[in-house]
Amino acid sequence: MANSNSRRSFITKATMVAAAAPLVTFGQGYQNAVDKNEKLSAPSDLKITDIQCGIIGGSLFVKIFSDQDIYGCGEGVDAIRGAESLALGFGRRLRGQSPFNMHKIFEDIRRGGHFGGGQSGMYVAVLSAIETALWDLTGKALGLPIYQLLGGKFRDKVRVYCDTALYRVRFPSPEDFATAAKDAINNWGFNALKFDIDYASDPDKYDRYNWTASPGEIIRMYDQLAAVREAVGPKIDLCVDMHGRYDHVTAQTIAKKVEDLNLTWLEEPIPAENYDAFKTLTEETSTPISAGENVYLGHGFLQLLNNGVDIIMPDLQKCGGLGEGQRIANLANLYYVPFSPHMVASFLGAMACAHVCASVPNFHLMEWQSYFHTNEMYKKIVIYDEGDWVKDSFVTVSNKPGIGVDLNIEAMKEYKRGDAPFFE
Repeated sequence: MANSNSRRSFITKATMVAAAAPLVTFGQGYQNAVDKNEKLSAPSDLKITDIQCGIIGGSLFVKIFSDQDIYGCGEGVDAIRGAESLALGFGRRLRGQSPFNMHKIFEDIRRGGHFGGGQSGMYVAVLSAIETALWDLTGKALGLPIYQLLGGKFRDKVRVYCDTALYRVRFPSPEDFATAAKDAINNWGFNALKFDIDYASDPDKYDRYNWTASPGEIIRMYDQLAAVREAVGPKIDLCVDMHGRYDHVTAQTIAKKVEDLNLTWLEEPIPAENYDAFKTLTEETSTPISAGENVYLGHGFLQLLNNGVDIIMPDLQKCGGLGEGQRIANLANLYYVPFSPHMVASFLGAMACAHVCASVPNFHLMEWQSYFHTNEMYKKIVIYDEGDWVKDSFVTVSNKPGIGVDLNIEAMKEYKRGDAPFFE
């Protein structure tokens, strides 16, 4: 068999590599990695052939296929209801292209949606899933983990905080808060926790449309958080989320009131749409203010940073994907602002996010969901053979090619709903 299409002959074409892939390693180390990963043809010949997708819960999963029996997986969240047709439409544009050109593909699709929603929402969430799958496919083709494609890593492990999901309790007491905190520490080993304090069922709430918290609500919020701080001591990170459901007056009041509790952050006490409103809020309190889970692309985060947000929290499964996530983190680093991504995806999405967290200097904390420990579905739908998902509040970043986590399509079929396209 002729060897003109071999990987070793491909190495000699350095200029082709530079043009085709966003690689950051070169020379003998790169050559060895490529040589160990024999495929049907040279990486430069890799072409996308098809895309399949399916929705489970709040996640859109995509799988991008190539002509070398390699595929890449990605995930988008939240703004994905009914997004299958959009994903498949994007997929038709990918056929015949090289996945190595993921930045060009991303930009072509984003610009192509200028009048079709390409600034935010479902359009960008679906694009995030596809962009992530392109990174996974490229990493597998080259035998390199995604963090290496992103420029290498600053850390081997990524520290996570546990969302205790106490919101499932209709109206938890301060004692419930304290118990949930101790359970997360004692049962799962976390040293960073998050609690929600926005409760529509609070009997002291004025009405469901009034964003001003009553004095009773403020007392309840403080008492719940004070119970946690007393239960866990001063060294546990305590993150607090208000889901953008209050006005500026309430945000000022609660941010000042909890200053003695030494919160890691107060997350979105006001909606993120009015960036200017954050400026006065952050200037008036020593409690760090975080925001960003519903902000899209780097443009939105530039406005948050220019208005003094203390910690940014992009969701990489909907803000634009892994490349955009790294760009947002690097932008924040210029403002000396920590990068603490929001994460409500499966373990596929969590590990994809961890690759980006490892690749930037200003990473702070990554969100981790308690459903990974309590809902068997999340174990079934992915394939991962590198040990514990999380240990002592850290996720070890996979060194396998691509993301390092695969989808179990057969297991996923058990959880699909309706007759929408599902990996077919």
